[in-house]
Amino acid sequence: MITKKVQNNQLPREIKAKFDELGILKHLRQAGITKAFGFSCGYLFQLVFCLVFRRKNWYRLLNSPKAVDLPGKDTVYRFLNHPKFAWRRFLLSLSTATIQKVSRLTDTQHTKVLILDDSSFYRDRSKQVELLARCFDHAKQTYFKGYRMLTLGWSDGTTFLPVDFSLLSSEKAAINGIQSTIDKRCSGYKRRIEALQTAPVQIPAMVERALSKGIQASYVLMDSWFTQQPLVKALTHQGLNVIGMVKATNQRYQVGGQLVGLKSLFRLALPVTGQKGVLRSIRTTLANGIPVKVVFVQNRHQRDRWLALLSTDCTLTAREIIRIYGMRWDIELFFKATKSFLKLQKEFQGRSYDLLISHTTIVFTRFILLAWQNRCSSDERTLGGMFYELCDEMSELDWAVALTQLLDLLHEALAGTKNTIKKWITCQLQQWIDRLPSYIKAYLPELSCES
Repeated sequence: MITKKVQNNQLPREIKAKFDELGILKHLRQAGITKAFGFSCGYLFQLVFCLVFRRKNWYRLLNSPKAVDLPGKDTVYRFLNHPKFAWRRFLLSLSTATIQKVSRLTDTQHTKVLILDDSSFYRDRSKQVELLARCFDHAKQTYFKGYRMLTLGWSDGTTFLPVDFSLLSSEKAAINGIQSTIDKRCSGYKRRIEALQTAPVQIPAMVERALSKGIQASYVLMDSWFTQQPLVKALTHQGLNVIGMVKATNQRYQVGGQLVGLKSLFRLALPVTGQKGVLRSIRTTLANGIPVKVVFVQNRHQRDRWLALLSTDCTLTAREIIRIYGMRWDIELFFKATKSFLKLQKEFQGRSYDLLISHTTIVFTRFILLAWQNRCSSDERTLGGMFYELCDEMSELDWAVALTQLLDLLHEALAGTKNTIKKWITCQLQQWIDRLPSYIKAYLPELSCES
């Protein structure tokens, strides 16, 4: 009789251990993502979660021989399109728990940061997708149909974990609006309203949610698109320092009672000697009264130009500001990994805004699990847990049985050696046994040794 496999045994063996260690299904239940009947949300979540590891999409999986035991197409889409599931609460809870695990492996004096950035979320072939908008891609300098994926992440310089995100649409360039049938009391409607807000309006709330969960960070790293005076002031009032790149815009700095631009500030800054790549540095004050330190570094791609880094922590040296800002690159690698390898924006092609949110959250969960698995396999400090598990396993084995087995293995190894070497080793072993206490010697066999 072959017992039927339970629904939870569908994850690959290499991933299931970390899936259970992070308690992903527990966080799913705590976020209220449950069903009253039918296939459980945990089962459907795992089904979508492991699609990328099977190297199949949902359509190919339904056409495979395994489709007999799988739920129908509508079951999965109803799960992903559900507007009342609190996906943000789930992601924030899972990220916070994982960050606590990672923090145990990180030195207390090591810099921990929050990173903010946005990325293009393409839906060029779509026409009827909810809240679809015409957005501008600054990297390619072209317009596209889709969203801007505003993302908040945490990093300790080694491991990056996504904490929160928002798929931004646009009121002015919107192609489609909000569904009229959506319940205005559910979390799905609230996220739709947030999608029509600008990024500077949403960022303080995202940071506040992360800090309220207990996520610890000293700095917020931003690109030049977000390093603006109102946002810098809002984040400093939350108790965080800001490090970001600034460009020559209308933003002004107070120097000697005058308001000057960034190019004028470069001419007023004192040159820095003895530090390769660092050109100038100056302490100044933003027009809204926030004291900052601006460091001018050489542009590696255009040697005749410079880049400016702003820090609200004026006690940092120029090298420290550059080093900490370099951690911002982790979020760019995150965007690359989720889009190229984890099937973000490609795996499901629904028209509902809820499906975009739920699937993006599942993709972020894949990255969190892989990031924790990579940290456990690469960080030597995680070997401590393996050591204690090995000790527990060895303690369950009787020492007398283990020692007897060891002697038997030695006899087998000596069977193929020369008689002279075998006699010498046997005599040495018998002399060692004779010196042991009597209560130990009683458990060991007597060895015959010819002198």
